[in-house]
Amino acid sequence: MLTKEKIISEIQRLPDSVTIDEIMDQIILLEKIDKGLAQADKGQVLSEEELDKKISSWQE
Repeated sequence: MLTKEKIISEIQRLPDSVTIDEIMDQIILLEKIDKGLAQADKGQVLSEEELDKKISSWQE
C-alpha cells in the first residue's frame, strides 16, 4: 500500500526545482509500481510465453 510517508519520502528526494506535474507523475508511477508488486505477490502475473501469445493475438 502506498502510504503518505512513502510519498513524502519520494517527493523529498526530488530536486528543489521540481514542478507540480513532475510530482504528480512520480506519485502515479509509485502507485503503479506498488500495484504491480501487490499483483505479483498474489501470483497475478503472466509468464513470458503467455504474454507472447497474448501480444500475437493482438496482431492478427
